[in-house]
Amino acid sequence: MTDHWHTPLRHIKGRELSGDTRQTSGMTRLEAVSGKTVGSEKVWMGQTHVAPATSSGDHHHGEAETAIYVVSGHPVFVFAEDGVERRLETEPGDYIFVPPFVPHREENPGEEEAVVVIARSSQEGIVVNLPSLFTAGTETETD
Repeated sequence: MTDHWHTPLRHIKGRELSGDTRQTSGMTRLEAVSGKTVGSEKVWMGQTHVAPATSSGDHHHGEAETAIYVVSGHPVFVFAEDGVERRLETEPGDYIFVPPFVPHREENPGEEEAVVVIARSSQEGIVVNLPSLFTAGTETETD
């Protein structure tokens, strides 16, 4: 039987984040809290960095819900809704929620690196990379 009252807290220093997690082209994911790093059972947390003038590949995160907090830069989150490309333009302090299985990508049209903190409802960094979702003929709307 586990003694939860005496289980120690875990401290993950920013300089100790691991890149040993699933990656998507055009971005770098760094893992902080996971089953692998601290033995978490219900949450994955880390950072994503997108260089200036870069777009990630299209992907989704399986059954995991994903919450995103924008730390720096102005990343754009792109997804399709009813055949229309939707673009959520963000700034530092904004939050984004990505439901399970929703294909999307991150873009950074700015001149500075975009950094976000990510939390997922899984102990693993689930990433399913996809072929391009959007075609030249897709209608676009910006939020």
